Amino acid sequence: MKAVDLLKALGVVVCVAVASSAYAQSSDAAATTAESASPTKAQKSATKKTDRKLGYDVRRALSKTQGFDVSNVYVRSRAGAITLTGTVPEAGQIAQAEEVAKGVTGVKSVTNKITLGVQGGGGQ
Repeated sequence: MKAVDLLKALGVVVCVAVASSAYAQSSDAAATTAESASPTKAQKSATKKTDRKLGYDVRRALSKTQGFDVSNVYVRSRAGAITLTGTVPEAGQIAQAEEVAKGVTGVKSVTNKITLGVQGGGGQ
């Protein structure tokens, strides 16, 4: 009877050892694949820097536009895609903002979410 119990215990130990070894190998392979597919920290930093500069360039172009109120307009850049949000006091400035943004070097696309707002806060 002791031999049977010993064999059962040995079988359990072997199963646990094989299972943990197989898990460790698949985890290592997944980690290696994930590391090689993701961009490095330097690449992410360079992308952020490029996006930030493009956003500043678009905002600067808007601020230099004659008769355009940029005070409530927000510019977001991501991989050359510009998103404009906020409000402007005149309806013509909505399309004007999009045209100015499209004219900036490096801009690939423009999403215009600017709306017409009341100047001075629009109190009650």
